[in-house]
Amino acid sequence: GRLRVNSYVPFGQHRLIPLMPRFLERYPEIAIDLVLTDNVIDLMEERADVAIRAGPLGESRLVARKLGQSRVVVVAAPPYLRKHGAPRTPADLDHHNRMGFCFVRHVDGWPFVDSAGEALIVPITGNALVSDGEAMRLMALSGTGIARLARWHVEPDIAAGRLVPLLEDFNPGDEELTHAVYVGQGKHLPARVRAFLDFLVETVRLT
Repeated sequence: GRLRVNSYVPFGQHRLIPLMPRFLERYPEIAIDLVLTDNVIDLMEERADVAIRAGPLGESRLVARKLGQSRVVVVAAPPYLRKHGAPRTPADLDHHNRMGFCFVRHVDGWPFVDSAGEALIVPITGNALVSDGEAMRLMALSGTGIARLARWHVEPDIAAGRLVPLLEDFNPGDEELTHAVYVGQGKHLPARVRAFLDFLVETVRLT
């Protein structure tokens, strides 16, 4: 049958799409409709079978299956740092362009811990807001400003020197969770959905 999947953009582009040939070869009787957005959709309204979401799930009657978790990291591109310098403490971010998100679930500040171990929040007051995590990654790579993203999403860029982790001594160690959410369970869960969920648990790795 036809499987309708909704995914947040970075996961869809960097994890899900590369796995599609393997999944469709294993299950040739399944056809997939894939929509990528960082907005939270109503599964029933959009007639989606599965949604893959990052961050807190909140109150929901949906069933959730955890796919992984990853630390969150503050990053910037070398050209940006050469021009503006690297922040050495969270307070230094007052002099930097801190980019944020414009979707409904965005947060208004970045968490840190100070040198005494006390929690603090630095407001996001940059001149750039974007609609999804992949756009944020590209903005950071372009040298527009500083971003805060899941480590798994930017690890290849960090390894290649395209992005530099910042303020790691002040990182609170918080993690971004990724879940697959869906309607129904047990005998009420369609076989195509069960196959897809089992495949994701088997193949997805987030670090």
